[in-house]
Amino acid sequence: MSQTFDFYDARARESAADAEAATLDNVRDRALRSEKTWRGLADKALKTEQDRAKADAERAERREREREEARLLQQSVSTGQ
Repeated sequence: MSQTFDFYDARARESAADAEAATLDNVRDRALRSEKTWRGLADKALKTEQDRAKADAERAERREREREEARLLQQSVSTGQ
């Protein structure tokens, strides 16, 4: 089972459609509770994906800075400064 935003979002939309089509109050209420739960999971998954992408970008920037600093240091050592 894929635990991604798309998966959870699809389940939330299915539950919303089930609630819309329900003729019995208890069935509609169950579908609405289900939609709320799936939506919460979708929101959490999206935030996790966004946080991971941000952290990856920050790590890449830090590595690039470190490479540049090492290059400058090496250049400084090789020129005797």
